[in-house]
Order: sequence, then C-alpha cells, then structure tokens
Amino acid sequence: MFAGCKRGGEAKGSMNSELLDRRQVLRLAGAGLLGACCARWLPALATAAAADPRRRRSCILLWMAGGPSQTDTFDMKPGHNNGGPFQEIATSAPGLRFSEHLPQLAAHADRLAVVRSLSTKEGDHDRGTHLVRTGQPPMGPVAHPSIACALAKELATPAQSLPAYVSVAPPQQVSPAAFGPGFLGPSYAPAIVGSQPPAPATAVQSAPQANFVDLTLDDLDLPAGVSELQAARRTQLWRAWEDKFLALRHDAAFHAHHAIYRKAADLMRPEVRAAFDLKQEPEETRRRYGPGVFGQGCLLARRLVERGVPFVEVALGAGGLGWDTHQDNFTQVRRLSAELDAGWATLMTELQQRGLLDSTTILWIGEFGRTPAINQMTGRDHYPQAWSCVLGGGGIAGGEAYGRTSADGMVVEENQVGIGDVLATLCAALGVPPDHENITDAGRPVKLAEGTAIDALLA
Repeated sequence: MFAGCKRGGEAKGSMNSELLDRRQVLRLAGAGLLGACCARWLPALATAAAADPRRRRSCILLWMAGGPSQTDTFDMKPGHNNGGPFQEIATSAPGLRFSEHLPQLAAHADRLAVVRSLSTKEGDHDRGTHLVRTGQPPMGPVAHPSIACALAKELATPAQSLPAYVSVAPPQQVSPAAFGPGFLGPSYAPAIVGSQPPAPATAVQSAPQANFVDLTLDDLDLPAGVSELQAARRTQLWRAWEDKFLALRHDAAFHAHHAIYRKAADLMRPEVRAAFDLKQEPEETRRRYGPGVFGQGCLLARRLVERGVPFVEVALGAGGLGWDTHQDNFTQVRRLSAELDAGWATLMTELQQRGLLDSTTILWIGEFGRTPAINQMTGRDHYPQAWSCVLGGGGIAGGEAYGRTSADGMVVEENQVGIGDVLATLCAALGVPPDHENITDAGRPVKLAEGTAIDALLA
C-alpha cells in the first residue's frame, strides 16, 4: 500500500522523503497517535499507491439481501401498470436513466454499467443466494467457495498485513455455505464485521454528537492488562510451538485449526485495529456516507481498499432480508434507496478523488429480482426470470445498459445472460482469468466462473 517508500524510509521517485515509512505508520497507528490527522495525508498516500504499477485490483461487492426490485431502481417501466409510482431521472450518461430515489448515484452513471438481462432459475432465498454467490446450484458433493473467497485468494499478496476479504454484516443465516470458502479451506474465510447500535445520548453533552453505528470485528481488542509487546511475544512463542507441532503432523484438520487461530491472532495487530477505526474519519465524512450499517460499511470499504485489501463486501438489508418486499414495497424501497444512494455514491466519489476507482471494481447484486407485477399487498415477489445487476469502476465500460427486458419487464428480449456470465465478467474486469481452476480435495478442477465474460462491458 505504501508504495514509494522503501522500508528504511528512503524516498523513491517523486515521493516526498518526509513521508513516514510503513513501520513508522504501523507503530503510530498502534499507539493511537494518528487519529484525525490521517484525513490530511492518507488521501495523498492513497493517490501514490494508485499510481504504483505494482498495485493489484480490488473488488467491492454490494450485496442486496432479499432480492432488490429492478423495476424500482435500474430498469424502470414508466407508463406501464407494472411501473409503480416512482419516476425515472436522467443520469450523467446520455440515455441511461435511474430511479428518482438514486440522485447521487445518477451522477456516477458514466462509471456504471447496468445489466438488465440477467436470468436465473432459483427463486428461493437459500438456493438463489448460493447460486449467485458461488455460481453453482446448491447440490452435489463439492462445497463450492463463494466468488468473494475465490477472488480474494487470487488478488491477495503474500506480504499483506490485513485480511484479504472483509465482509460487513453478511446475512449468513440465509445460506451459510454461500458465504464461506468451501473446499478452499478456512484460510480463505472472510473476516466478519458486525455492528453495534449507536451509543445512547448522555444527559449533558458539550456538542451534538453524530448517531453512527459502530462497526467492529469480534474480539479485536487485547485482553485487559496485556500490552502490545506482550501480545507480540506471546504470538511469536505460539507460532514457534505451532510450527514444531505441525512439522510432525500432516493431517488436514490440524492445519485447518492452525489457520483459524493464526487468522484470529493476525486480526489483533495494531495496524488492523487502526484500519477498522472509523472514529479516525472526520464527522462530516461519516455523515455523507450515512449513519447506518451500509453507509458506514461503505466508508470502511474505502479505508480498507486504501490499505490494499483486495476484497470487501458490504450488505444492505437491515440485518436480514431487507429487500424482500412482499408488502409495502414502495415505502421500503424508498428507504433502502436512500441508504444505497448515500453510501454507494460517496464511496465512488472518494475512490475517484484518491485515484483508486480505476483499480477497484464494484458489483451490486442480490439473489434475484422481484416481480414486475405488483401484488395485492402493494408488494413485489421473487422473480429470477428477468432482473438486473450493476457493475462499475475499474475494468468496466460505464455509461451503458446491457440487455433489455420487455415493456412490462416480464421477459428478457435482448442479450440474456446467466449468473456465470456476470461472475466471469467480474473476474475479467479484475484481471483474473475466469477459467482459472482451483482443485478440490478429491482432485477435481473447478473454474472460478463457468460462464463467458461480457466483452461489451469490459473497458
């Protein structure tokens, strides 16, 4: 991440010699001495990192739990009975129109590509989630990894200090296997970030306080009475004993156990804790993203991408299936769209300002779409036959809609694609061959994505 600074602090190229080297930064972060001053110089470091030819791509998955309504977001049907009360608005891309409730995102349409012709066959939350996230239906003996785990594996670097894959508030209860590393093993499981409600207001406050959720990694803080030095020595001792133990034992279960504990120990390092501390951000920045889990999760995604994390996921769905709008669809979608608009648009703005958008690919998707027809409870039901997803950022030719549905939104009329094609396109945009194979424990080769990349969407 800190490209341009050699380990000894020597300047490289045009980088200012006064910049801190990596070890100094991590020491200060661990001591809590960076704080708000990060806001002044971290964007400059991010810009320098973006210009480094050695920088690899990052991916941000915006997971819409419950299945978002394409007809009320990115594939509007104005003038038709299925269209509903929402109006469409012009965007920064000529001819591309979004919902009126996504005005900030509309300004970034030139960097977004809407796929309006996605068609799948799973209309159940569990099965649909598994299909979209792994590219495979939930059947057979192979435990397929999620595309997030598989891509994080390919994009990670050996010297990386932070987790390769961080997931913010994933609704794992819907389909646990769809969120995990499958046959890749626990080393490639995500670091999960949960949320705590905002702290209650005190009786006396010197100034109004923002009401932000607190995003935390479980058990990240050191135990009471244990210093950073003590923790480092204990970890060193543990690793020495573990290495001796594992050298004599080759059973996979031992190595899986070791991988889980090593990952937990790595998360307690000071640089990791600093990366996840959103209190280092100016309050106004946090407000722009939105105070909820999704907005603050998008801010965390930006911080992690700045620090070289290759894969970050942020879920929007009120801790469950928030987009599952079988009733009162329009009230719920209006609220969800406001969260989506603030978080996603601000994320793209700040990535662009830091020179990181060209190396960061974004995918917005859920497990399926929703019926164009409105039911008797003013809701929309599950509908995998014809729905939408959105790709954006690095590697994507933005400013266009790919495919077309009928005037009533019920069928795909042009350029139908499957989920394998979308995942293959994501891989290609990230510079990872979709046909790259991982090998299962049984020796079976499995491709990252079974479909064909959509060339028209690739920059």
